[in-house]
Amino acid sequence: MTNQRNDLFYVCSMIEYTARKTNNHRGAIIEKMKETGIEKELYDAEVNHCLSYEQVCDEWIDKYQIPMGNFDTISDCPYSIPSATAIGKLYADLIELCAKKGEEIQELIKIFSSFVSDAISDFRAGYYYMNPDYLRCSYQEGYLLD
Repeated sequence: MTNQRNDLFYVCSMIEYTARKTNNHRGAIIEKMKETGIEKELYDAEVNHCLSYEQVCDEWIDKYQIPMGNFDTISDCPYSIPSATAIGKLYADLIELCAKKGEEIQELIKIFSSFVSDAISDFRAGYYYMNPDYLRCSYQEGYLLD
């Protein structure tokens, strides 16, 4: 399970990194990768984590034909931005909290494609800093809880 957890963390971090580099919603990256791409990247994660994020990101952009977008939540943010790995860990934890055993890939797709992903990416609002249980409950309810 440790390898699977590390692989999930790595892929979530790479999705975040790639989305930042291409100014895309995280769901747009997932849409391009599709389930088969995510599955492959989880399988390859143990080897790819030895490579630089920049190299793997460039390979993903080419392989999955990820275009530049206009969802930039970093450039004009006056606050310190959490690292891609910090956000990757948050996503991996959220997936583990919500996914049924054996359904982690499907849950990854749902979470990265949901409103919670855009809320986490809004670094001005600070949802990233919220308790993971708050994010889980909001996700499961379908809206950000008060």
